[in-house]
Amino acid sequence: MRRPERAGRSVRRPRHSRVRAGALAFLLTVAAVLTVSPQPAQAATAITINGSSGGRVFDGVGAISGGGGNSRLLIDYPEPERGEILDYLFKPGYGAAMQIMKVEIGGDTNSTSGAEPSHQHTRGAVNCDRGYEWWMMEQAKARNPNIKLVGLSWGAPGWIGNGNFWSNDSIDYLISWLGCATSHGLTIDYLGGWNERGRDLTWYKNLRSALNSRGYASVQIVASDDFGWGSADDALRDPAFGAAISVYGSHYVCGYRSAQTSCPSSATAINSGKTLWASENGSDDYNGGAPALARGINRDYVDGKMTAYLNWPVIAAVTPNVPWATTGVAVAPQPWSGYYSIGRSTWTMAQTTQFTAPGWRYLDSSSGYLGGNRGNGSFVSLKSPNNRDYSTIIETIDASAAQDLQFTVTGGLSTGTVHVWSTDLRSNNPADHFVRRADLTPANGTFALTVQPGHVYSLTTTTGQGKGTATSPAQGGLALPYSDDFDAYATGREAKYLADHQGSFEVTPCAAGRAGQCIRQMSEQAPIFWTTGHAEPFTLLGDVNWRNYTVSSDVLLEKSGYAQLIGRAGNYNHDGPQNLNAYYLRVADNGSWSIRSNSTAGAQRTLAGGTTAALGTGRWHKLALTVNGSTLTAALDGVTLGSVTDAAWVAGQVGYATGQGVTAQFDNLSITPLAGPAPTGEIRGAGSNRCLDVNGQSQADGSVVQIWDCNGGANQRWTSTSSNQLTVYGSKCLNAPNPTAGARVQITTCNGGAGQQWRINADGTITGLQSGLCLDVTGQGTANGTAVALWACNGGSNQRWIRS
Repeated sequence: MRRPERAGRSVRRPRHSRVRAGALAFLLTVAAVLTVSPQPAQAATAITINGSSGGRVFDGVGAISGGGGNSRLLIDYPEPERGEILDYLFKPGYGAAMQIMKVEIGGDTNSTSGAEPSHQHTRGAVNCDRGYEWWMMEQAKARNPNIKLVGLSWGAPGWIGNGNFWSNDSIDYLISWLGCATSHGLTIDYLGGWNERGRDLTWYKNLRSALNSRGYASVQIVASDDFGWGSADDALRDPAFGAAISVYGSHYVCGYRSAQTSCPSSATAINSGKTLWASENGSDDYNGGAPALARGINRDYVDGKMTAYLNWPVIAAVTPNVPWATTGVAVAPQPWSGYYSIGRSTWTMAQTTQFTAPGWRYLDSSSGYLGGNRGNGSFVSLKSPNNRDYSTIIETIDASAAQDLQFTVTGGLSTGTVHVWSTDLRSNNPADHFVRRADLTPANGTFALTVQPGHVYSLTTTTGQGKGTATSPAQGGLALPYSDDFDAYATGREAKYLADHQGSFEVTPCAAGRAGQCIRQMSEQAPIFWTTGHAEPFTLLGDVNWRNYTVSSDVLLEKSGYAQLIGRAGNYNHDGPQNLNAYYLRVADNGSWSIRSNSTAGAQRTLAGGTTAALGTGRWHKLALTVNGSTLTAALDGVTLGSVTDAAWVAGQVGYATGQGVTAQFDNLSITPLAGPAPTGEIRGAGSNRCLDVNGQSQADGSVVQIWDCNGGANQRWTSTSSNQLTVYGSKCLNAPNPTAGARVQITTCNGGAGQQWRINADGTITGLQSGLCLDVTGQGTANGTAVALWACNGGSNQRWIRS
């Protein structure tokens, strides 16, 4: 899946809420508890909810854990916050209440926002306790025993098929993964092939035969988790392939990162009689993506008869420098502080999942578009297997006015009380999300409801719905000094906060006579990559706001090659070879060393280097990289190798790295802080690496602020004061004269006004105290002169700032 940066913003519109009964007597009865709309509704739209209507069986709405390490930090959260987050994701009647979850079958290679470890790094060496996906599935099942589980590979270790995924090796590999699931008490319901990498029809037929013969006949195969419905066309030409497949799964059926207004499948797919899934969607911000999610869940069925909707991903439990750091239905970027945030997408998903269950059946004649017009919104109706209960989910995302809906219930469905819940997706106020409304009481099987624009509504005869009440603690930075000797972890596990982005770094017994546990890079050859950029193994840890420090670690090379310490690691680009904003200290077994810099554009530079005594293999050495202001210093075994001056990167994480296929061990990680940041200095955009700059070096009140190449000018030197001001030129303050989204910031003479009050947050965002909005580089731009304005905080790299 290609995931370009998101552009564009939604426009806020007024919110209203109103419910209207269908008959005058009923209207008078409930009028006292209803909010009257200030605008007249249009002529009523009639909807019949007919329990006798035909329709497909509903398989569920859920999300994907994987396709890039997006759940990595969740397991490191403390309690009770970890349990609270899991409840919001999986617990019925509490939050998103996911009904289906796809997990990545780890392959030791980056698959968008990280790499997940394989259960079989080398042929035959199976370890069923690696990684966190087993734990994720166990936690999901503990909260919802009925959740359906799906497995899918993005990449794989290089030993499989000598680099050919479509081989018998990969079939054996997948079956061994199913065996691991069994050892964890987990039943996998569905299994896929190779994510978004086409299909080999013979391979799928062989997979079906192998599953049947090795005790997994109940596992259904999904094909081919790619774009389009070519699998259905292939099945017409190859009936044996069609017989092997249970589900045709397609990605981004409404368009990649689109508004999800139109979501067709194909006539061949629909007429095949097979189950159809929208098996990956989303890739959108956990708040901003909610309107598209609301459309897509309904319209996938209305337009294309798809009976499952899988959002990518479940959660963004990653640090903010990682690609797609705010996607999913929630974010959890700080296990050290316990901070998390539940997005509007959680409540959008809940509007379906808390009112249905897999095994319910869609009612085709009771699903469609309001008034036959896509612009008015869509609705779907489903009935329970008891043939009495039903739920209707309505979205009015694009509607421009209130709409009166007149419902008639027939076909043996309950004519009892109808419970109403709604979410206002044009509101940023959590109190407007997943709200229980006044019940409706049908009269002679009829009732009426007035729906407002920009909402999702759920009408149901069921009970048990609810909205979780747990709240997150405040954000906070990861304090220095920080150290880890790795002795507290079991073999095969990942160290706390250490997140792999290529290769696999896991805990193993230390080598060369050293007692205790160490971190080892486990990938012994180039993997079967999923990304187009073939980065070498690296893993990152820590706070993106760490600035001046020494990172040190003991290192042992197991084979000829090099190992690296990483400092000031910032943003990275998963589609390039090691395209990471960072500094590196590289040492090789032959004694060569270098201090290097790299960027997301792949601009690798050697800043300093030389040769020292050969390190050899199988021997322990102590490496240290000091980053202090613009001075970078390398040391080996306590002896300084060299220093150099460079100002490309001013803050970021630490990490380990090796050459491709180089196995190495690391121990006794230590990060020691140096002098804190100066009170006056540059403020750099994390996404652009350009400085907050007063246009034209002007000192006049009203001069606008932009981003520009960092040059040390007085118009780029900002001071954070004890009175919450950001000053420049000594007497001018950063000012937001208009506290609304999209308003450009400027400088004015400091006067203590509300628009001059700012809070610098632990995640690197800068928030206006008056507006609550974030300082934002407009349009996620990176060019010189791009405007800086206020915008709703969304965690994007264009809203994170680094102080020098």
